[in-house]
Amino acid sequence: MTQQQTEEIVLRGISGSQGICIGKAYLVDREGVDVVERYYIDIDNIEKEINRFKQAVNKARKELTGIIEDIPEDLRQHAYILETHLLLHKDKMLYGKTIELIENERINAEWALKRASATAKSVFRNISDPYLQARAADIEHVTDRILRCLMGTDDVNIQGISKRVILVANNLSPAETSQIKLDRVMGFITDRGGKTSHTSIIARTLEIPAVLGLERATALINNEDLIIVDGNEGIVIVNPAEETLLRYEELSRRYEAHKKEVIRRGDLPATSADGEFFRVMGNIELPEEVVAVKDHGGDGIGLFRTEFLYLSRDDFPEEQELFDQYREVVELMSPLPVTIRSLDINGDKEVSSMPTPQEANPALGLRAIRFCLKNPEIFKTQLRAIMRAASHGYIRLLLPMISSVQEVTETRRLMDEAAEELNNRGEQYKRDIELGIMIEIPSAAVIADILADFADFFSIGTNDLVQYTLAIDRGNREVAHLYDPMHPAVIRLIRHVVDAGRHKGIKTYMCGEMAADSINLPILLGLGIEELSMAPQSIPEIKNMIRKVNVSDAKKLMDTLLQQSSAADMQRIITDAFGELLYEDVYAE
Repeated sequence: MTQQQTEEIVLRGISGSQGICIGKAYLVDREGVDVVERYYIDIDNIEKEINRFKQAVNKARKELTGIIEDIPEDLRQHAYILETHLLLHKDKMLYGKTIELIENERINAEWALKRASATAKSVFRNISDPYLQARAADIEHVTDRILRCLMGTDDVNIQGISKRVILVANNLSPAETSQIKLDRVMGFITDRGGKTSHTSIIARTLEIPAVLGLERATALINNEDLIIVDGNEGIVIVNPAEETLLRYEELSRRYEAHKKEVIRRGDLPATSADGEFFRVMGNIELPEEVVAVKDHGGDGIGLFRTEFLYLSRDDFPEEQELFDQYREVVELMSPLPVTIRSLDINGDKEVSSMPTPQEANPALGLRAIRFCLKNPEIFKTQLRAIMRAASHGYIRLLLPMISSVQEVTETRRLMDEAAEELNNRGEQYKRDIELGIMIEIPSAAVIADILADFADFFSIGTNDLVQYTLAIDRGNREVAHLYDPMHPAVIRLIRHVVDAGRHKGIKTYMCGEMAADSINLPILLGLGIEELSMAPQSIPEIKNMIRKVNVSDAKKLMDTLLQQSSAADMQRIITDAFGELLYEDVYAE
């Protein structure tokens, strides 16, 4: 090799799963299906082409079914991810649209599938919720598997890897990630993907380091290259210098010791150094994730996203199906609280029984509470299921994308109607459940003092609040670097919301990603946030950090912080004041 080829290279991406690993690179060759040719089908061969597509779908489903049957026990809780992929194989947006394109435009199955997939992915990418945005990746993974079956290319054989390696790939699907053997694969890095992808979720469950969204990793890294993966910082180092290698070997040792200690103490209460108790709760999407919340010492469910019961199907779920799912979560978590967020889908959701017009900007259109209030029968079905489940445990209802008082009062009116319907049916239910407002639109933050008269609690969704306040699309690489929860405007809005709630006697919680980052914790505690909710795997670390912080010190610092003109200045002050606590266990020199 030349000197240039062995020079140390640092790549920065997105942390998919925490941890540090050092090892040899193993490039995953997907025999790419990105290059697809278009050609036209003779009218006499249209039916034959459709059958070719159906056979490929059946083969893909059979492969995936086999993977699900062989899924390791420690990943069994995430089998639902692959089962969702099974449903997508026959989804109308993908399967039905592909057949329609073959018939109407007389094009080959590969090209028709790529077209249908692009349309379906755009629906999810236009949703502002990052968890729903990331479902576009699921469509892509399903499409790739069907395309591979159409084109006769081989699948990635991760199970066949026979040595200790770090995987390097353009992308990895949840199906591929679920086949990882921990005695062979130390970690993985990808050009594509993000923190909220299902692949990241599986990586965090496996507790192996992962860095995603690197863009150029597969172009710069060769097989057998020595690489360092720092999943804590989202950094990959290729051909590390000797001093870098020695430093990261020490960091890896420290991190493993730190992680064991934090997990061991995960069930301990999050009581600050000066005696204040805080609830640290989990965000989940499906009932199966309750186990992860409990295993990581969660004090309840701070955000139960309910959209997956509505997606990838031809119609809306019935009340009984919703009730069964909600009751399962409530009973598993009892007596701890479960905060159910009402349906947050937009008007671009493709439901065959209810066609909706295309919207130029669905993230700012008919979605969340707006969609629910325009479709009261769909909303009341969910409300009835929630009130029935509330009789089996502690449920709180959280309303997303609230921008006005009228949306809250209209919801309360529909809750009264739903309760009356249940009463007439003789159902067991609980009407008197806490009603919370999700503060994620600047208008809601500005009128928090007014909204406080109509709510039992606030829950700040920082993902959208930051995005809307700063007018920044996090999915746009040109401006994503400007997305910063520590922006003075964001911190001042949060302060206003907390103060308004306190003045009216209601508590303010936080369920956005900002809550899971230790650097933000002194600010949040100092502002007066009383409950934090995050991905289950982040719970032990945040509880550990809370136990170190003196809240009175954090509160004293707030006046200084609120006078700062930039996020960088705020971070500098926090690091100066609390840096020893933040970094003492791993990155301290």
